[in-house]
Amino acid sequence: MKKILFKGCGTAIVTPFTDDGINFEEYKKLVEFQIAEGTDAIIVCGTTGESSTMTNEERKNLIKYTVQIVDSRVPVIAGTGANNTLSTIELSKYAQSVGVDGLLIVTPYYNKTTPEGLIAHYSAIAKEVTIPIILYNVPSRTGVNITPEVCLELSKISNIVAIKEASGNISQVAQIASLCKDDLNIYSGNDDQIVPILSLGGIGVISVLSNIEPKFTHKMVYDFLDGNLESAKKSQLQSLDLINTLFCEVNPIPIKEALNIKGYNFGTPRLPLVKLSTKNQDKLIKSMENFSKLC
Repeated sequence: MKKILFKGCGTAIVTPFTDDGINFEEYKKLVEFQIAEGTDAIIVCGTTGESSTMTNEERKNLIKYTVQIVDSRVPVIAGTGANNTLSTIELSKYAQSVGVDGLLIVTPYYNKTTPEGLIAHYSAIAKEVTIPIILYNVPSRTGVNITPEVCLELSKISNIVAIKEASGNISQVAQIASLCKDDLNIYSGNDDQIVPILSLGGIGVISVLSNIEPKFTHKMVYDFLDGNLESAKKSQLQSLDLINTLFCEVNPIPIKEALNIKGYNFGTPRLPLVKLSTKNQDKLIKSMENFSKLC
């Protein structure tokens, strides 16, 4: 059985920016809130963290800072993927050197690749680091899908331990679970599919929702894992309206605004993303209020 980096809820944490760079002070407040509320891991420099609009130096600084402030209280997993294998290797080696517990590596985007290319890409990265790697499959963003057959080949590599499955295809998740068994742990990459993926053998979620509701999301996962299936199902259904609203515009536009509504100073996303529209701001406030009444 492969190493388990974490079970439960890992937060794909948002990055606050100023005109000059990263707002480290505000970021630390959110990290401390996450740990206090029971999140099971911090995923830094992922899609939700806007890594694609950060400079390489910013990514390195934020990864190192996260390791320092978390101080081994929960696992830190760094998003180090790019559409360039050599760049991914360089950042992955750096992240390992500063003490992250694992890596989240998205499939190459824009240039894409073949199934054989995916195997070669991930194999090359895995040879250069010793810490665990989570594959990240999000074809709606990258234009390339990690098929179950490719998962099977990659699961044979000792330090490729898991996949974040954000394809939205439950049948594909079932096929991955069937083919790979204990050689590849599965995390839901979609908040609206946490319980369905857990039912197929998943062990947790890498979550956007948990930026504002870490305790709730952690409990949903552990209710399922502990056999409290009705409670887990109820939580999944109760949260659907809020989850859907958090994706009413491209992630992380709505979740960044939700943090601002919660009292944080997370500002607006970097271009080409823009502030949540006025119409959807009202919708988000209402969804957050309704969720609070339900829970």
